Amino acid sequence: MNKPLPLDPSRIPAHIAIIMDGNGRWARQHGRPRVFGHREGTNATRRIVRACGELGVKVLTIYVFSTENWRRPSLEVSALMRLLIEMVRKEIRDLNKNNVRLNAIGDLSLLPGKTRQVLLEGIEATSKNTGLLLNLAISYSGRLEIVRAVRLAADDIASGKLLPELLTEEKLSSYLYTAGMPDPDLMIRTGGDLRISNFLLWQLAYTELYVTDVLWPDFDRRHLEDAIRSYQNRDRRFGLVKET
Repeated sequence: MNKPLPLDPSRIPAHIAIIMDGNGRWARQHGRPRVFGHREGTNATRRIVRACGELGVKVLTIYVFSTENWRRPSLEVSALMRLLIEMVRKEIRDLNKNNVRLNAIGDLSLLPGKTRQVLLEGIEATSKNTGLLLNLAISYSGRLEIVRAVRLAADDIASGKLLPELLTEEKLSSYLYTAGMPDPDLMIRTGGDLRISNFLLWQLAYTELYVTDVLWPDFDRRHLEDAIRSYQNRDRRFGLVKET
């Protein structure tokens, strides 16, 4: 087997977004309950956060829990909330050691009190770090994020803080959870499904998409580098025509 070509360090995506799919299927394949798959998925998250930091990625946004996920069985939701608490507490030391800054996007008001408290403590504990920005999309909906941004802009227009004619794409972006961050260059979805599942709908306008059949608990640095290698081999035109 030919050895993969090395990555071009000058063309590492500044922002990678990931839909971490396949935990439940992985658990089923191994004859274990779904929660076991979610727990194994946290190990994959740890690997990829570390790899992104080492590769020079500036922002990593991972889809942890959607607003639709609240409709899952209550026992699974409760287990996921406990797992989130456990993960944040366990990883703070490594995040600080690796200069990773934790952030969360989504409607955090819907989280159980203890989960929200621990998450906010983790964000505060890493707030002075200057390396990789790790966004956890929790209780997140791309459509609701856009609705929220429009409402905030409308409030500013109604109060006279913003003239309607100044509401540009760039201005509306400043009302999103990701204000001040670059849009994702690359979006990876594991598990093989060909959809974006209400994830970063505004921000993914010109993002390169990469879908792999690898289930999230099995995803590692080699798979991440394959995705980045695919990205580096593409011609990003942003709607323009390539000059010949």
